Amino acid sequence: MPEGEKMMGDTTQNHTLEQIFGAAIAGQKAVAVWRLPLSQKVQACMQLGQQYTTGQPQLEASPFGFFFCPFQVSAQEQNIFIKGDLYFDGEKLAPAADAPEKQLQEFYTLLQAPPSINGWHTSANLENHTFQTEQGFMRAVEKAVEAIQAEQMEKVVLSRNSLQALPENFSPVAAFQAMADAYPRAFVSLVSVPGVGTWMGASPEILVSINEQQEFHTVALAGTQTAVENVADAIWRQKEIEEQAMVERYILSCFKKLRLREYTEVGPKTIKAGNLMHLRTDFKVNLKVVHFPTLGTDMLELLHPTSAVCGLPKEPALQFILAHEGYNRSYYSGYLGPVNSTSGSHLYVNLRCMQLQQHEANLYAGAGITEGSNPQREWQETQHKMQTMGKILSEY
Repeated sequence: MPEGEKMMGDTTQNHTLEQIFGAAIAGQKAVAVWRLPLSQKVQACMQLGQQYTTGQPQLEASPFGFFFCPFQVSAQEQNIFIKGDLYFDGEKLAPAADAPEKQLQEFYTLLQAPPSINGWHTSANLENHTFQTEQGFMRAVEKAVEAIQAEQMEKVVLSRNSLQALPENFSPVAAFQAMADAYPRAFVSLVSVPGVGTWMGASPEILVSINEQQEFHTVALAGTQTAVENVADAIWRQKEIEEQAMVERYILSCFKKLRLREYTEVGPKTIKAGNLMHLRTDFKVNLKVVHFPTLGTDMLELLHPTSAVCGLPKEPALQFILAHEGYNRSYYSGYLGPVNSTSGSHLYVNLRCMQLQQHEANLYAGAGITEGSNPQREWQETQHKMQTMGKILSEY
């Protein structure tokens, strides 16, 4: 029997997500809640200790937990690892064998208190509250097109953020459940860390995934248009087709760097993500056949930030973003997800997301800029993408 269960008898107990999240907030603990695409199972993990920051993720050697990593590591935004001292499988809460006993006792005491439905960890870092106007964003797009035409880069992804008031009596857990219902094909998440803040999202993009059958999976996802009833009726412009092809080529170049030759490639195909459609190509590797035990970690290092959130070539695109975007992305377009869980390791790009402050939410969205980009159309694309989270707030 695990050590934690010896201490308290049968500590595997039925609890609600509201109780668990509320106790984590009350106890100043880090908590991550998630639901994988096309799954009904809501999962969560909590860390009882206070040391969350970590170095470059090593997926294969990591204990069970949840990674939450920024677009760019800095003194303000660092890689976060929420160790799974407690795991919630959707019905029952159970401690890890090495969960610290004293803190476990304290947490179970907090679970007995009535849950607060509208509490969450907030960030004191207000740098994210710099906003770009429509005119400023479109000027940045124009400069990006000029730089691409001058052959300084092939593509750059420009993003922006927007502030929206939170509804009265907002509950993160209720909003998470609304996201899960509204976006069944997305990776839906709620992450709250003391001193870092609280983020929610419904991401359509796998970064690195290794399932319980030891199958590695990543995707090239790019190109955006408003969803139509039947995806077979989608008509893609040359701009979106080229943008998606760039992402494909970058993944293939990563495989080439690792001298990986045995993989399957399916696509591109049109997929729906909320009110939008994208072009997607899936790449898979059977790790039982291909002996490559560190493929997940190696690809993570090569891919992030992907050409779908940064650009190509990576370095000039990144420098252009830092010079012209005009705000700090923080954890937007970073990555997040569970590692070494019962269903494997699944890291997703942090897209279609929002950061919660005390009375408002900071929404984020970006658009891929290529030589054929139109500034007004790119602004509209970010507007459409923000509706993913905006819909949750407005229909709450």
